[in-house]
Order: sequence, then structure tokens, then C-alpha cells
Amino acid sequence: MSSSSTLNDVVLRPRFKFEKNQNNEELLTLFDLAKKEQSDFIVSRIDNHVFLKLPKHKQHFWSPQLHLEIDKIDENSSSIRGLFGPNPTVWTMFMFFHFLVVCLFLGFGAWAYSNWSLETSYAIQVSLMIFMVIIWIVLYVVGQMGKKVGMDEMHLLHRFMRDTLRHQNQCFY
Repeated sequence: MSSSSTLNDVVLRPRFKFEKNQNNEELLTLFDLAKKEQSDFIVSRIDNHVFLKLPKHKQHFWSPQLHLEIDKIDENSSSIRGLFGPNPTVWTMFMFFHFLVVCLFLGFGAWAYSNWSLETSYAIQVSLMIFMVIIWIVLYVVGQMGKKVGMDEMHLLHRFMRDTLRHQNQCFY
């Protein structure tokens, strides 16, 4: 994983990409084998997508998951793209809140502009717009705190992925 993708404070969902000198089907098979051989992680696979997460009893609200996309470059090499993110339900909730805040901000802005053009008081609307900005900042800070809480689990997931991919020498050679 590149160091800039996990250390960048602006990124809520760190990403990485690398290439492996191995056929993508063989790499996907490694995760199928890992699913059967261990119980520390939940491994799900759909086509060339692999999802890694902790078992339910080890998860908390901020627990991340790792989505891997393993694509074929040619017969002897593959591209692996990874994306760390929260549980999809948590991510959807956060995106909904961000969308709601933006819509309210724009609505209060239109209301304030209408009052300004009618030469009536618009202080309440501007105050509500400022409040929406504060809420957006709070959402961002909460997301960053959640990412920090799940950082150790991100490292566990990454280490499991790395160890599974290293297992290739024992399986195919």
C-alpha cells in the first residue's frame, strides 16, 4: 500500500493499486482458499471482486472493510486495486447526511437571496446557512475520527491481504 494513501488526512476512503506477476484467477483462488482455511476474517468473492472484513463479533460501528478488484492485465500479470471503506450502511448514512446538509444549505441560500431581493430581513437564513456549514464540518470531523478508530483494523485487513497473496508460492509452484 502506498504510504500517501493511508496518511492523507483528506481521504475518507483510502485506496491503493499495485501489480502482481501472477494470473488473476490464481490470485482469486488464493482468497477462495483463505476463506476455507481461516476464521479470523470474512472473505466474500463476486467475480473478480473480493471483500474482506472482520467477523460480526469483532466489528464495531467504525469497522472498515477492504474491497479488492483483481483484474487481468495479461496471462501472467494482474492489477490489484484496493479500497478501504466503512460498512456500506454507515457509508450510505454519511453520504445521505452530507447530501441533506448541502440541500438545506442551497435551500436556505435561495430563501436568503429571495428575501434580499425583496429587501426584507434575511439574517435567519444566513444564520441557518452558517449552521449547515458547521454541521458539514462536524460530519467531516466525525468521519475522520471514525477512520482513526478503524485504523488498526485497516492494517489487519491489509496484512491479511498481503499474507494471502504471498501464499501463492506454496500453492502454485
